[in-house]
Amino acid sequence: MAASKTQGAVARMQEDRDGSCSTVGGVGYGDSKDCILEPLSLPESPGGTTTLEGSPSVPCIFCEEHFPVAEQDKLLKHMIIEHKIVIADVKLVADFQRYILYWRKRFTEQPITDFCSVIRINSTAPFEEQENYFLLCDVLPEDRILREELQKQRLREILEQQQQERNDTNFHGVCMFCNEEFLGNRSVILNHMAREHAFNIGLPDNIVNCNEFLCTLQKKLDNDWSDWEEHPASAVCLFCEKQAETIEKLYVHMEDAHEFDLLKIKSELGLNFYQQVKLVNFIRRQVHQCRCYGCHVKFKSKADLRTHMEETKHTSLLPDRKTWDQLEYYFPTYENDTLLCTLSDSESDLTAQEQNENVPIISEDTSKLYALKQSSILNQLLL
Repeated sequence: MAASKTQGAVARMQEDRDGSCSTVGGVGYGDSKDCILEPLSLPESPGGTTTLEGSPSVPCIFCEEHFPVAEQDKLLKHMIIEHKIVIADVKLVADFQRYILYWRKRFTEQPITDFCSVIRINSTAPFEEQENYFLLCDVLPEDRILREELQKQRLREILEQQQQERNDTNFHGVCMFCNEEFLGNRSVILNHMAREHAFNIGLPDNIVNCNEFLCTLQKKLDNDWSDWEEHPASAVCLFCEKQAETIEKLYVHMEDAHEFDLLKIKSELGLNFYQQVKLVNFIRRQVHQCRCYGCHVKFKSKADLRTHMEETKHTSLLPDRKTWDQLEYYFPTYENDTLLCTLSDSESDLTAQEQNENVPIISEDTSKLYALKQSSILNQLLL
């Protein structure tokens, strides 16, 4: 069991390290520092959710960095990158905050190697390029006992909360369907929704954390209604942070500001839809890693890269097809890349310049309307 978990962790970390690295024609397009360890997102318009001040936080096991409880993935990423420690089966930990606090104390008392398996990455590379990662999992008896105790403690808290809600007569709630208010025990509103609106979520005595549960249901219903509203999807430029409400405006921006004509490249290279996807994902990854795909030089920032590519005209200097037409570029660099959703496989697409030209439309000659009706092919369908 210990061997299988260790091998699984090694495989996942090796994929994380090597997933975005490839070598084509002797030129390395990625190194260990360029590996992408989490889903990336392009900048979006203001209006997203923010973390409330004063929300409970969890400290890092080794340093003084703190992260909100709701953003534990950021803490896990921090510990992997900064401290080389991996926690196995995090989703099975009943109380993540208490779990972290327990090991934070224990690691100050004994060396980390007393608790964690040591995993060596790049074991075939020179010694100075090898790295050690530490795996903390329930193979360690102390960790397994801690997880079991946290589960039992969480269960006791849930059962106590459930019993308290069963006896509570001060519940106040509003029906999410008819806005009728209810006072007393929570069973009143739950029975009302089941009887009047055929919305049965189970026996009231089996529900726990009723307020949070009803709020979650209300938010999901509100989100279903909001799906009917149209929100303009902004596409982001391949080279800068410019956003455009329409893909046509984005194409014009990239051509004017960066001398990059995606429609022209598509036409000249005869790219189908999937090849366009690979090309866009390739460019996104190179720009994210601050690397010029025209000369393979890496820069300290995206601003320096953009200045270099504009001065040297490297935005239009694409590498050979075999460099970017690879299977790995089927996967988006940014999970919310709207540009990928606008790509077309149609060969009749016009360039931005052609789209701005007026196309004459010649109408049919309707002076002999009776003759047209008699000779129409639609008459054969009537038979």
